[in-house]
Amino acid sequence: MKKLICLLLAVCMITSLAACGGPNGAAENTTADPKPETVNENAAPVEADAPEAGIDYMALVNKLHPLPDGWEKALQTVTVTNSLGDEVEVEEKAYEAYLRLKTDLEENDGIYTELDSARRSVAAQQDIMDRFIEKYGADYAAKTVATPGYSEHHTGLALDLYFRLKNEDGTFTDVYYNEDMVQYPKIWETIHAKLAGYGFILRYLEGKEHITGYGYEPWHIRYIDDVDIAKEITSDGLTFEEYLGEVRAAEVDIDYGASDLYSREELEEAVIQIKCQFASWEGCELHSIRYAGDACSSEENLQWMNELGGEDQNYVQVAEFLMDFHSPVEGGGAWNADAEYTDYQWWLARTEDGGWDVMTMGY
Repeated sequence: MKKLICLLLAVCMITSLAACGGPNGAAENTTADPKPETVNENAAPVEADAPEAGIDYMALVNKLHPLPDGWEKALQTVTVTNSLGDEVEVEEKAYEAYLRLKTDLEENDGIYTELDSARRSVAAQQDIMDRFIEKYGADYAAKTVATPGYSEHHTGLALDLYFRLKNEDGTFTDVYYNEDMVQYPKIWETIHAKLAGYGFILRYLEGKEHITGYGYEPWHIRYIDDVDIAKEITSDGLTFEEYLGEVRAAEVDIDYGASDLYSREELEEAVIQIKCQFASWEGCELHSIRYAGDACSSEENLQWMNELGGEDQNYVQVAEFLMDFHSPVEGGGAWNADAEYTDYQWWLARTEDGGWDVMTMGY
């Protein structure tokens, strides 16, 4: 499936477009009618010893909170086939709610959605991690593959959507590459406006990367099985973490300064990388990030980046940013308790055709 590997990334992608990117180019499916998602009667049954209490639809799973114990035994799913012929496993109540949303969008807005991906088991995630370690080494795997057990897709409640455009002759064109889907903001606005009414929330909001740990993904929705709470979260513009009181969130000041080397978009891409990594600093509150200036993009610092990257890297650009943040009240790890940190350095580098990599940080 097109976004399976990219959704495994433990680091946030460099832009909203590439937050979960697929290969370049679009693909078309021109069947006369949409191929309906169908239940696979051969789907594996729920284990007999599954806990009777079922799952907690308000459970938080992210880079800091693992999948709750016993979840996979308690989970009840169906397996469906999308218009591309891919099988997608999804929690049964989430799927029922999605079907109601899908029907609403089709009948009232002429928008035809499909499921691209949903549940991915912890075992499958571990297999991918093992293969990356074997092929690229432990350090690279740790940077690029989500830690098994810490992906929201393990829950079966996280759904990735794509949509189909209806042509004048009645055929349909599948739009499922991320770089293509983001070209239709009005479609996503319409979809997002109806999510809460069916118990879904948009999971990864734009500008909230320092809280969620991921870039903006208009296609990634999360079922919470409570319409009233979903409406509250949506109307208040909150992330799931904020609603559950798991983060200390404040207004973040971003200063991109003036640069003759980098465009505003390029600097924004770097900041998103920083914010996504910051999200794993449990209990810390981000206050500001600012570009340190073009003077830091020296040949000496570029050589330093390549030394940090190792023999296989060939970085051609380097940038420094400075951060102000507050440490957890109780302290812990490298942080003093309840302290304000200022001018904390972040160094990033990128290859000629690649995105920004966070290379090192600290004083």
